[in-house]
Amino acid sequence: MSEPSITVVMPVFNELATLRTSLDRLLAVDFPIERTVMVVDDGSTDGCLDTIEDLVSSGQITLIEQPTNQGKGAALRRGIQEADTDLLTILDADLEYDPADFVPMIQAVLDEDVRVVYGKRSFGGHAAYSFWYVIANKALAFWASFLYDAWLSDIETCLKIAPVDLWRKVGLKSSGFGIEAEVTGKFLKGGERIFEVPITYRARSREEGKKLHWTDGVEAMWILLRIRLLGR
Repeated sequence: MSEPSITVVMPVFNELATLRTSLDRLLAVDFPIERTVMVVDDGSTDGCLDTIEDLVSSGQITLIEQPTNQGKGAALRRGIQEADTDLLTILDADLEYDPADFVPMIQAVLDEDVRVVYGKRSFGGHAAYSFWYVIANKALAFWASFLYDAWLSDIETCLKIAPVDLWRKVGLKSSGFGIEAEVTGKFLKGGERIFEVPITYRARSREEGKKLHWTDGVEAMWILLRIRLLGR
């Protein structure tokens, strides 16, 4: 791939406290390739979009608004549909991830000749708000590795880079958080090998707005099994 470009899709729903800071941090990173930042708002009602009006009007970011709240997966699918670059990745607006970690991940695409790169979280003491949160993430990675004869450390990571045409080819259907498991299952089912790059991570607490629940983990395990057995 010569001189590729990348779209960073940021799904947003009621992130008034963090959206502007997240975008400022992202825009401050010197990417090694051409970058487009696309915010897909999923029906926010807290006024968070008011904080980024200048970034939209100046053309630093592209804003797409969903008519109603449909879920993170639906927002991501909209971003995949609208992207016009070679590569695509995701960044949540909650400040859990450091956008500077995109640089070594992109470098892996350029230097290692890989197609799919995941940012691998280490889950140090500062990186998780509960014991069970870490155990659930490790269990999901092990489950995916077992089902697809791979060895993965972290499948629920937000930071995933892949070609836009691959994102579209797998035909994602999930509207909620299950899209993380769905895309991993479909990448692996399609024969892709996932290259992992260590990243930094700071999990926010439930009080800070963490939206995941234990039921999302159960759904992810079922999605991985369903794709392995049925291919969809």
